[in-house]
Amino acid sequence: MAEKQKKKKSKVIIVGGSIAGVSCAHALTSIGWQVVVIEKTAAPPTGSRTGAGLGLDSLAQMLITSWIANPHLFQHATLPLTIDQNQATDSSTKVSWTLTRDEEFNFRAAHWADLHGLLYNALPPDIFLWDHQFISFSISEDKSYIKVKAKVLRNDKIVEIDGNLLVAADGCLSLIRQNFLPDLKLRYSGYCAWRGVLDFSGREDPKTIEGIRKAYPDLGKCLYFDLGSKTHCVLYELPNKRLNWIFYVNQPEPEIKVLAYSNLIHFAAYIAITCYINDVFRTAKVGYDRTALTCLCIFFLLHVQRNSVTMKVSEDMIDEMMKEAEKAWVPELVKVMKETKNPFLNAIYDCDPLRQIYWDNVVLIGDAAHPTTPHGLRSTNMSILDAAVLGKCLEKWGVENLHSALGEYQSIRVPVTSKQVLHSRKLGRIKQGLHLPNREQFDPKKATSEDLKDLQQKNMPFFTRVY
Repeated sequence: MAEKQKKKKSKVIIVGGSIAGVSCAHALTSIGWQVVVIEKTAAPPTGSRTGAGLGLDSLAQMLITSWIANPHLFQHATLPLTIDQNQATDSSTKVSWTLTRDEEFNFRAAHWADLHGLLYNALPPDIFLWDHQFISFSISEDKSYIKVKAKVLRNDKIVEIDGNLLVAADGCLSLIRQNFLPDLKLRYSGYCAWRGVLDFSGREDPKTIEGIRKAYPDLGKCLYFDLGSKTHCVLYELPNKRLNWIFYVNQPEPEIKVLAYSNLIHFAAYIAITCYINDVFRTAKVGYDRTALTCLCIFFLLHVQRNSVTMKVSEDMIDEMMKEAEKAWVPELVKVMKETKNPFLNAIYDCDPLRQIYWDNVVLIGDAAHPTTPHGLRSTNMSILDAAVLGKCLEKWGVENLHSALGEYQSIRVPVTSKQVLHSRKLGRIKQGLHLPNREQFDPKKATSEDLKDLQQKNMPFFTRVY
């Protein structure tokens, strides 16, 4: 009976149902924890075309196949990336040449929605609370439990969920993180990324695919980085006849509008008033200061527009992007971009590495713990490994030694992710020809041996070591 009660108390509340959240759900259900995942979207993105491509390293591959019931599904949902190639293209002549080529690159390519569906479908569906918007949390005075409040978006009902641990898997704009680091701001990289996925399963001009395969002959097994003058492009193939491309463009930080100002006011006021009413008689008991929550709402109101990373694009913006692509890249690549439906634009942000990623009963994972630029293919891989390490630490220490478990998790992950975030930042600035201290701006036509070494994915810190 005592053992059953102990297991019953081991409950985690995960905020965020993206790759980091579902990976954490796998890692913790596998060690016997009760899991609840809160996600604001109305339903799982099953069959959705949401997102774009990503690359999975060998450790992430091993962890994913250990979590799902049928590992063959993983092979079916991914394509091998055995080659990492950096090449340069002369914008005037459109002549390309190889800078570096690594033929022992053991990654696999996947579409975000495919990977998410694979992980989600291998979990019990009843652990997910879809259509639930996280509002606030409070920690008991003895630190033995945590209470989370969420709004059910379809009916505006407020629900409360108790647990032993709160995992913030709510992304680079994490509201949970803002409770502890209210002054933290994301850092704009100096460039944006146009992204798209061309589906060529029967509706495309076959000459487009013939042309791109001639220009990039190792598509289907190669991760191409094409470098121009102060710009670069990424190209690789995805399963089910799709091509993933990214085109990076240097530009001032854009003004990004996510919600109308009046809607932000209403949202912030709603959170503050609702939680004030619900907590007014409980604050002293649970040790949570509602004034801090109100400050958080104000912070959200003032800063969410600046820190958002995805921009709405107009036809004029797309036309302008295509003109820039025509100047930089070979016609075959530009044609792929032009035939892609609904390309989107990301403003690229990261932040300086965090020294602390847990407080009492709250822990950060994924982009909430280490917002990063995409150049080292780290974001998804770090999220998956975060989840696995957190699971191992909780299994080792148990819920009765929660702070020891979280402390060990932090001591393992922070040194690794900190170096990877900074290396990814450096790699992006090299490829975009931006300033770096004590270093000449990168020019593909004058690439040094130091440049060539830094361009290769295998030189990412901790690339081959397991942590």
